[in-house]
Amino acid sequence: MKAVGIRTSLPIEEKESFIAFETAKPKPGSRDLLVKIKAVSVNPVDYKVRSSSAKGKELDEPKILGWDASGIVEATGAEVEYFKEGDEVFYAGDITRPGSNAEYQVVDERIVGHKPKKSTFEEAAAMPLTSITAFECIFDRLLIKENGGEDQKILVIGGAGGVGSIGIQLLNELTQLTVIATASRRETENWCLEMGADVVVNHHNLVEELKENGITEVDYILNFSNTELHWEAMATIIKPQGHICSIVETKENVDLNKLKNKSVSFHWELMFTRPMFGTKDLSRQHEILEDLSAMMMDKGSIRSTLKETFHGLKPETFKKVHQIQESGKSIGKNVISF
Repeated sequence: MKAVGIRTSLPIEEKESFIAFETAKPKPGSRDLLVKIKAVSVNPVDYKVRSSSAKGKELDEPKILGWDASGIVEATGAEVEYFKEGDEVFYAGDITRPGSNAEYQVVDERIVGHKPKKSTFEEAAAMPLTSITAFECIFDRLLIKENGGEDQKILVIGGAGGVGSIGIQLLNELTQLTVIATASRRETENWCLEMGADVVVNHHNLVEELKENGITEVDYILNFSNTELHWEAMATIIKPQGHICSIVETKENVDLNKLKNKSVSFHWELMFTRPMFGTKDLSRQHEILEDLSAMMMDKGSIRSTLKETFHGLKPETFKKVHQIQESGKSIGKNVISF
């Protein structure tokens, strides 16, 4: 099969930062699906793995990246329960297995959902990783109850990014929380409002920006941006006994003691945790994607965060999309259709 991958970690501008190659078509394990890929989307994890996983060395076999896909089930493992051949699916996959930037991929059915019937493959491919991340942040880490949060506020730092875009929608649809999002440009501010944010503030000088909008503290914070950059502000504005959840690793140490007097809880979220460790609740990600599919298909209450579509399973396409992602100015999701 055809695939695009890396043999070594290079800056995206380098000619061979991505290479095209042929490799064997994978075979599904007992709980796996063999999926014919139709579209993929690119996330920050893609360029982080590209730039670090083969730094200073050359891999014997090229590494296939990609952790968001939609496609059609071509074959199933002997113990598969949820799917059959011909089903249209979407998923984020498992970072410990070969990725989706290829003609075919095998993936455990317990982290796969049925693609929303009303969505295109491109619209569906934009959703899995960010949606699972947002669902897990809100309901599994912060333990917010569905339809809960009346008279409470949540701050979403990085509201116009991939996770922020779906996180705002989920909060708006499934809770009663007042949603405050951060954005620093007119186009990103408008995007956050379009997603359903009640208030949008600039993340530069965040504490003062909030005060200007009559907000001195919030009950919850979802940090989808730079953790250490916003640490002081988060520690200042979080309510006593409040909760903070972050998805962005820190490059510098942060002072957890700043949360002690308020008895604030801090949570990490990585959507790959369940598949990486084969947790007992692995099927939770299947359930999340099935719920998401229903909201997109039946109720139409959640829209795809697809912003722009590119075409072709070729290195040039992935280089272009990675450059956009690395710029820090990407809005919503960028999708590549095969």
